[in-house]
Amino acid sequence: MVGILEAAITTIKSLTDEEKPHPLHVGEVMACWIYLAGLEVAKVTVQAGINTTNDEDLRAVLKEDLELNHGQRERLYDFMLKEGITLPPAHEDMPQSDTNSIPLGVKLTDEVLANELSFKIVSLILRAAGANAEAIRTDFGLIFLQFQAEKVMLGGKLKQLMVKRGWIKVPPFFIPPGSQQTST
Repeated sequence: MVGILEAAITTIKSLTDEEKPHPLHVGEVMACWIYLAGLEVAKVTVQAGINTTNDEDLRAVLKEDLELNHGQRERLYDFMLKEGITLPPAHEDMPQSDTNSIPLGVKLTDEVLANELSFKIVSLILRAAGANAEAIRTDFGLIFLQFQAEKVMLGGKLKQLMVKRGWIKVPPFFIPPGSQQTST
């Protein structure tokens, strides 16, 4: 799936390459700033999650998210610095700790950690989609298209794990008045 996406992005880029891009507009600048700020906050909460969980599958998804966030931060840093955009403040890394030494009144459950990660991923997917929708410059739009696709792929892995563990939150089913009800 990633190969197909990369091929599509390369094709779009080759069809729309701009010789000399114009300056970013204020919406594009703000999108960079907010997305990067979101990655910075996610970094420390994901590190805290890695320190908290004993579930190896959840730990693996958290580590994958941390690596993905690092790669996205680096690409966005480089782009923003090249464009002269001030970077948002970065949070310090969380120190590693023993998950068994965290007091029960403070320690988050695996279900809470997974749902929190899910909300962060969804938030960044929506941010990336909004940035892409506002994009005038092709290079800017492609960055956020890649970010969105990467987060969608990771979100799919997390969703499978959450379904497997029974952690996913499902709202009540909606059956419109007058419709034929089906049993589930």
